[in-house]
Amino acid sequence: MTINLQTVQQADITNTRSYLHNLLAIRATEKGMQWLDQKLEQVSKAGAAKDFYLAFSAAPRFMGKSTLDPTEEELAAAAELREGFYPANWTVDQTARSLLLLSLPQLDKEAFLEKVNMLFNTADMGELVALYASLPLLPYPEAFADRAAEGIRTNMSNVLEAVTLENPYPADFLSEGAWNQLVLKTLFVGKSLYRIYGLERRANQALANTLSDYAHERWAAGRPVTPELWRTVGPFIDDNILNDIRQLFEHPDEIQHEAAALACSQSNHAGAEELLNQHPHLKEKIKSGSLTWDTVGKKAYV
Repeated sequence: MTINLQTVQQADITNTRSYLHNLLAIRATEKGMQWLDQKLEQVSKAGAAKDFYLAFSAAPRFMGKSTLDPTEEELAAAAELREGFYPANWTVDQTARSLLLLSLPQLDKEAFLEKVNMLFNTADMGELVALYASLPLLPYPEAFADRAAEGIRTNMSNVLEAVTLENPYPADFLSEGAWNQLVLKTLFVGKSLYRIYGLERRANQALANTLSDYAHERWAAGRPVTPELWRTVGPFIDDNILNDIRQLFEHPDEIQHEAAALACSQSNHAGAEELLNQHPHLKEKIKSGSLTWDTVGKKAYV
């Protein structure tokens, strides 16, 4: 897949630094902010690689690990900085580390990338979480596509969530193959799809076929299939996948019927339209907005 960077919203670095600093200023201790401001000044100087690595490592000790718990207004401001930026589950130390990353000198692209890649190569789990969550905010974002794809293969749950959930970077920069792997891995480890940014935008036929095959394997083994699986399958319903949807409507759980109806509502296949018309109460709920993929996802992961 070729990425048109002109269509990808980029965060203004200066404004993003200010935003992150403001989040921390009202949550961290005075002593912690004094330490951070001193380190930010050091890191912003050319040749301060050692100061950067030491500060990045020490952030939890000086800043603490409490959750940010941003307000709705703060989350709205995040989305204005960068579409899809949603730090609802960030922690104070993670935010401080992102601020340190954005304070590195950036005019020399190679020098900047060298520092960040060195950190990726040596980072522990907490540091990797901050690195992956920061990807949509960093300059030269196209340079980190391979890193994001690498993160999908991790067995560290916290790191995988930082890459896949509430992170707009993968939808904007991953190849189709890597994106499809992200969706399948998220299903495989039992995480919720509704928290993946750009899911509908990156839906594709190859993914739909893979997910249908995955569902067949689960059914054959007598294992459940999350109703969210069909979220990116609906637009690609063909005669074969239509049989999967019929099977959903025959399932005893209402949430599977809801998923089937939503998938049908996304399809131009005549058979899907006919199936949906056979369930007028679900069709009406979709039309009214009371039944969406997000409501299915949240119900599936209660």
